[in-house]
Amino acid sequence: MIFPGEWLGVLGGGQLGRMFCMAAQSLGYRVCVLDPAADSPAGAVADRQILAGYTDAGALSELAGLCKAVTTEFESVPADSLERLAADCATSPSADAAAIAQDRRREKRFAQDCGLSVAPYQVISEAADLAAVDASLLPGVIKSTRLGYDGKGQVRVDRPDGVRRAWESLGGVPCVLEKWLRIEREVSVLVCRGRDGRSVTFAVAENEHRGGILAATIVPARVDASLALQARAAATTMAERLDYVGVLCVEFFVLPDGELLVNEMAPRPHNSGHYTIDACVTSQFDQQARILAELPLGETRQLAPAVMLNLLGDLWFEAGRLRPPPLGAAAAIAGACPHLYGKLEARPGRKMGHVTVLGTSLADALARAGEVSAVLGLEPVR
Repeated sequence: MIFPGEWLGVLGGGQLGRMFCMAAQSLGYRVCVLDPAADSPAGAVADRQILAGYTDAGALSELAGLCKAVTTEFESVPADSLERLAADCATSPSADAAAIAQDRRREKRFAQDCGLSVAPYQVISEAADLAAVDASLLPGVIKSTRLGYDGKGQVRVDRPDGVRRAWESLGGVPCVLEKWLRIEREVSVLVCRGRDGRSVTFAVAENEHRGGILAATIVPARVDASLALQARAAATTMAERLDYVGVLCVEFFVLPDGELLVNEMAPRPHNSGHYTIDACVTSQFDQQARILAELPLGETRQLAPAVMLNLLGDLWFEAGRLRPPPLGAAAAIAGACPHLYGKLEARPGRKMGHVTVLGTSLADALARAGEVSAVLGLEPVR
């Protein structure tokens, strides 16, 4: 156990790091953030920030020398940096786990090795692979194997002659061509696993995306109990096979016939788990801090049905002019819990905050979320 008063570290200064800092500090720990931005959301609340890039050897040594354990807040943190840190302090996740999650080819193969299903796909590593494209995968979507998130690094293709153009538009980097499937819904599971091998999962969350970015999360997901158990078991299996330590989010597609397919995983807390701050006994960030400090895992019981609404920078503009959204009016709605991330500049598509709406039932939470959406000008949850 790392005792309160000691230092914990986090690579990355975004909103996930900010919420981790707050959770760790509430348990009595001091937190140091390593991030190159002087105005980072996490740096604003951390006890200390090291202003440096994520591969800066001197900065990594300084972080490891100060902190008993270090975690991450974004999935593309260099695996080499985690390996360097692991020589001098505990790290979560491991470099190996992060490397698998950062490469769609390895990620899909890993899911299949776990006995789980994924969407039909083909790897396109170089131009020569284009000649052997499987027509049965069209229509499909070409996804870069690395650095793709929130809809970035993805191009929809409908015809064979569009595959090359799509691949070239992504810079000719290694990609996967994935068959476009009719999906009933998308769900995700957060699994938290300690160094002792014990793990817990949160309730299955149902996610709505718009423009490739998460727009809303509904918890519990509107799926039958057997599918929910299957999803939680699949996420736990993946964490165990990885010997994962930390908070892992596994996203799934649910097909119309009820088949469950692994989409991708994120080796960190996840946007779809933000509702846990207000709706659960222990939040995903509390769990991240507990795991890092080797404290017992917290209870994941959900206290109230919830709907989480993402607030993107688009809401700060009206007719091209900067106009803060009416957050006060949204906060006045019963059950609404607004969270802003302390970002100084609003930009379209940038995650500025979220509102979690609690209800006495899922129908009540959805109705209240509809009121919040109407006030803020968001599309209603489906």
